[in-house]
Amino acid sequence: MFYIYINNYYHLNNTKLFILISLYPFLSNGQLVKNIELLDNWQDNSLLVNSSQVRYNDCWGFVMNDQEYAIAGSTQGMHFFGINGSNKLEHLDFVAGKYSSSMVIHRDIKVYGNYAYAVCDEGESSLQIINLSYLPDSVHLEAENDTTFARVHNLFIDSANALMYSCLITPKVSGTLQSPKSMEVFSLSDPLNPTLVYSGPNDIPEVHDAFVSNNIAYLNCGFDGLRVYDFSNPANPVFLQNLNLYQDQGYNHQGWLSPDGTRYIFGDETNGKQLKNCTVNNTDQIVINNRFGTNYINSSVPHNIMISNDFAYVAYYNEGLRIYDIREAVPKEIAHYDTYPEDSPFKMEGAWGIYSELPSGRLLVSDRQNGLFLLNFREDIFMHQATSEYELFPNPILRGSKITVKLNSDGVNNFSIRLFSVTGQLVHSKEFNNQTFAELIINQSSGIYIMQIAHTDYLGDEIIETRKIIVQ
Repeated sequence: MFYIYINNYYHLNNTKLFILISLYPFLSNGQLVKNIELLDNWQDNSLLVNSSQVRYNDCWGFVMNDQEYAIAGSTQGMHFFGINGSNKLEHLDFVAGKYSSSMVIHRDIKVYGNYAYAVCDEGESSLQIINLSYLPDSVHLEAENDTTFARVHNLFIDSANALMYSCLITPKVSGTLQSPKSMEVFSLSDPLNPTLVYSGPNDIPEVHDAFVSNNIAYLNCGFDGLRVYDFSNPANPVFLQNLNLYQDQGYNHQGWLSPDGTRYIFGDETNGKQLKNCTVNNTDQIVINNRFGTNYINSSVPHNIMISNDFAYVAYYNEGLRIYDIREAVPKEIAHYDTYPEDSPFKMEGAWGIYSELPSGRLLVSDRQNGLFLLNFREDIFMHQATSEYELFPNPILRGSKITVKLNSDGVNNFSIRLFSVTGQLVHSKEFNNQTFAELIINQSSGIYIMQIAHTDYLGDEIIETRKIIVQ
């Protein structure tokens, strides 16, 4: 017997296969997808909406008591979800923002210990500190500050040092909003009462976002570029670098450091600007090596980024989620999921937030119009780095084991597999759509088999690769 395993369904030679498109309800609207599976999508059409149909903003994920959770921001507040074993988003609770309006565009939320810290950058808002320890039953608004944190654009929490970096923060005094400050850093030694330890830099109007690791802070400073500081002494940080002029420069929006501390990727939130692929030298300074991106010729805009040591996950506005292999000299796109299938001349609709650090490997993406997405990307498949245009591994293979077929050709979205015995008998034939890999469980008798892998190139010509498989 010969089986194909795909998206948790098994296909036996004479048994009908569940059609892949049934798992992707958005595909009927012309949505583009490659190597990513939609698990769930949450939307609430009762939420306040503006003229651009924007209801949602950022997202985040966390784990408590071995259970994975998700958070999504909306025009009205913060929504809390459990992620169950059936790959569904279970809406558990909601915390209304102090400012709730169709005019809300920016909310941000981060988690430290048993608390979530939520801010907003419109109206007269606040910092809300939300107790998560009651989950999965509920969450509780534990504390709120609407004076120091009347508006905040972004948060980053350095959990190792219990510091909260509040970027582009606007205080309120005697009921009146004051001038924004570029950034302020607060101690979370008392999680319910953040204490100011630093305000600055004072020579630039804003720090839009930050990433901090091992006391080194990488600050995205809008049109003033990128700065690096050593915050070993949070009250008196040491300046290390000012990258205020670089090729393809725009509005320096956000960046992320790899867990091993050697790679940094940042994006300029400006039409047609590419992502910057950087290394970090031995003095903790950024060196830009090259640029990469998707559809930048047509003025696309990247938004939020998270990276591992191997992959970059980018919420790319109108382009949806884009995943790149950053082990390549110039990062190569290997997967995408278009959360925003509409065609808008304004290039900042669609995918806003990305969270890629859930232990299960499931991905969270928030889309401004289409809500919160739970997606699956087979990172384990792509950890096997490309060495040729077509790959089969392992080979030889033990009977009853799984073999992976992976195509590494750019532009391939669909392919077919035909398996033959050495006498030329066709054992199986199957087409695969919207992906460049397949996993096959081989239950054939020991011997040699011939596999043909076929796809159509950009000229419309069929390309066929033949490989020998040894079953032991």
